[in-house]
Amino acid sequence: MAHVDNKDSKILFNNPIIEKLSRTHISIPIGLFFIYSGGLLYWSVANTDLAPSTTVLLFFTGLFVFTLVEYMMHRYVFHMATYTKLREKIQYNFHGVHHDYPKDKDRLAMPPLVSLTLATTLLFLFRLFMGDFVFGFLPGFLIGYAGYLFVHYIVHAYQPPKNMFKTLWVHHAIHHYKDHERAFGVSSPLWDYIFRTMPKRGR
Repeated sequence: MAHVDNKDSKILFNNPIIEKLSRTHISIPIGLFFIYSGGLLYWSVANTDLAPSTTVLLFFTGLFVFTLVEYMMHRYVFHMATYTKLREKIQYNFHGVHHDYPKDKDRLAMPPLVSLTLATTLLFLFRLFMGDFVFGFLPGFLIGYAGYLFVHYIVHAYQPPKNMFKTLWVHHAIHHYKDHERAFGVSSPLWDYIFRTMPKRGR
């Protein structure tokens, strides 16, 4: 296991402005995704022919699809093989630093500008092949991401709660402190069950 520092933070960029922009309070991107999603849902109701039931179905489809995307990104992108110096640097800046400094609360989410850019890019990309369905699907996808950010934050910022979140807290703690190659799901362990990456018994 790599060295883990539960108290300090790490400077990633020599430029103080870029370093500052690389940090954010968790409430900002979560709030932005809720506002962005609300705007898309309003557009769906006011400016498209989608039936309300269709919009609701698309919303929950987007929410479900996000859980799979979250798992795949965490497993195959954030934990990519680092067989070159470039891949090692990319992996570390994306996710490795989080494993070394898991309690650094300012780096548990993408900065606001990056979050808005990502949401807008997904909007244009998904609309190319989904048409107006994107205005129901993408809000669910983004709320799924906001939910992931919330769960990820509380499991790192607080002690294990005595409610349903404790299971998620323990699941993610195993990924950080016991086995980096298992327990990739953060907002849900569903895909760990399906792809057989649940932690082994006894851990």
